[in-house]
Amino acid sequence: MALKHKGKIALITGANKGIGFEVARQLGAEGVTVLIGARNPQLGKVAEAKLKADGIDAHFIELDVTKPVTVSKAAETIRAQHGRLDILVNNAGVLVKGDGPPSVADPEAVRRVLDVNFFGVLAVTQAMLPLVRNAPSGRIVMVSSGLGSLTWNADPNWPFASTKPLGYNGSKAILNMLTVQLAWELRDTAIKVNTVNPGYTATDMNGNSGTQTIEEGAAETVRQSLVPDDAPTGGFYQTGGVVPW
Repeated sequence: MALKHKGKIALITGANKGIGFEVARQLGAEGVTVLIGARNPQLGKVAEAKLKADGIDAHFIELDVTKPVTVSKAAETIRAQHGRLDILVNNAGVLVKGDGPPSVADPEAVRRVLDVNFFGVLAVTQAMLPLVRNAPSGRIVMVSSGLGSLTWNADPNWPFASTKPLGYNGSKAILNMLTVQLAWELRDTAIKVNTVNPGYTATDMNGNSGTQTIEEGAAETVRQSLVPDDAPTGGFYQTGGVVPW
């Protein structure tokens, strides 16, 4: 069976475990060369080995989204080895102890969340964008959350209405704004920029309490990574449909 996407290059941040690892696995199964962005070399190399054992063309690349030196070095390495980047998946993210509702959230915890979940994404996107421009039709996917939807946060009947960590929810809302603005900025190019809500997925971040499997949580991110050239850009999606901003 021919691999439709063989030859494409994808970078996934935070790809040594959880949804990021599963996105890498699913993209790799489509023939995509996957670059495993991880801040811990040991864990990144373990993830690379697991994927290679499954026949996937996987390569660890050291990347800590909060450290500009590793971001720029990763971009230089990708340029030297591949010359382009077909797919960028901004998956790395954190929850931080001390984050909470506005009246009690520790400002330092909120800053830490924003540093990773927004400023880190911005830094990686800016560093990798010239490489994505070099691809015939690049794809940039932001792994956001339904918790970043202002519409849902304002709805008292939403199932997660009581989940209000200011830093985390706020970081995802700003990430959504980044998606909209970047898609507009790149509107006259072949690059598609979209945001994904993976859904409540069982991962380390939530103590594996999520109701979805990792495979289910990764599915929409993979789909958005591989959308055709006539697909929309600047949207917020989840499996089964559009998420309200």
